Amino acid sequence: MQQITRAGEPLDVAGTLPAKGQAAPAMTLTNTDLQDVTLATYAGKRKVLNIIPSVDTPTCAMSTRHFNELASNLADTVVLVVSADLPFAAKRFCGAEGLDNVETLSTFRHPEFREAWGVALCNNPMEGLCARAVVVLDADNRVLHSELVSELKNEPDYEAALAVLS
Repeated sequence: MQQITRAGEPLDVAGTLPAKGQAAPAMTLTNTDLQDVTLATYAGKRKVLNIIPSVDTPTCAMSTRHFNELASNLADTVVLVVSADLPFAAKRFCGAEGLDNVETLSTFRHPEFREAWGVALCNNPMEGLCARAVVVLDADNRVLHSELVSELKNEPDYEAALAVLS
């Protein structure tokens, strides 16, 4: 069991975040068209997974906006924003914000993603949501970078995540 904090209070996180050099775990998530997608959906592309609790929180909204901005400069790369938000809410958020360089994916039908990817908040009031993390994959789905953000209210290290794509 891993731990992070939220405003200094400890939160348990189940699973193990994929480490640099590992093959990414399998995943099935749901996109805004209610279609299930897997890593194979993005074959041949590098992937930045911005894993967040919900786009309805200030830090999550900020990181989604920031990755949207950064994504426009990344060749052969897709930025996937993963949360437990319903696809309708994520689509509405991106539409209202004018975000078109990120794809939002939901764990709502596939909660197994959270533990398989080491981001399952558990044993606390936030159970069922994802911890904040960033995982960067190459085109062959090998992990180039991973970060489980130690304080839930903090943003991820954008520079470190994108440095591996240079």
